[in-house]
Amino acid sequence: MSHTIHPTAIVAPSAKVGSNVMIGPYTVVEEGTVIGDNTVLDTHVVIGKDTRLGKNNRVLAGAVIGRPPQILGLNEDTKIGGLTIGDNNMIREYVTIHPSMHPERDTIVGNGNLLMINVHLGHDCFLEDNIVISNCTQVSGHCRIETGAWLSGMVAIHQFVTIGKWCYAAGYTGINHDIPPFVIVSGHYPPEIRAINKRGLTRAGLTPEQQNKVFDAFKFIWRGNGPILERVKELAGQDGLDEPVKAMIESLTNSSKQRFGRYLELYR
Repeated sequence: MSHTIHPTAIVAPSAKVGSNVMIGPYTVVEEGTVIGDNTVLDTHVVIGKDTRLGKNNRVLAGAVIGRPPQILGLNEDTKIGGLTIGDNNMIREYVTIHPSMHPERDTIVGNGNLLMINVHLGHDCFLEDNIVISNCTQVSGHCRIETGAWLSGMVAIHQFVTIGKWCYAAGYTGINHDIPPFVIVSGHYPPEIRAINKRGLTRAGLTPEQQNKVFDAFKFIWRGNGPILERVKELAGQDGLDEPVKAMIESLTNSSKQRFGRYLELYR
């Protein structure tokens, strides 16, 4: 099994390093880690114990992946969970990702994601696939970010928030409640749904007919008269709804079940 490890790097004997892996100067790989084939760890990277990285990942200088979460009362004897990262992810400089705070659970990052400089992912987050998170965006613990979401720079996300698939959050947005799929959101406390993310619909592979139905649903929910939740219920009662529209309805319905609009907090 061939790999290249710089002489100044420290790799624990129990770490499993795949084929064609490159580990750069002064990088530390701790006990029990798994580094998948064709992965590159740049200079001064730290991979915490029991972290699992899949294939074809690139982790750039100064990133700290899998070190203990930021919770009060944590000490060297506290048992925590792990961190699992999929394939084909680009993790840029000084990104921090924390493992689960719960033993036998994992923080999870899927496949094909781009995490730009200084992004932070808190413990027990679940990222799906093809997500872009821009510079200095901070994601609190227990959040879920669905496939294709795009978060611009310096977005701040409250714990237990769900970010819907193929949506877009503008820079400096402060998100403290769930965001449904396919929308553009901006502002803070509260953030506001502004429009449909047309680029996201295209990236999601929706047909023109499906896109039109999403636009129609948006107008019905956010541009109609009366409370939004009442309009969501009315739309849900219609026959022949497309799956993307059903996804919007489901997100809004679920978030309404918790008084602060964070569906995941029901399972806290």
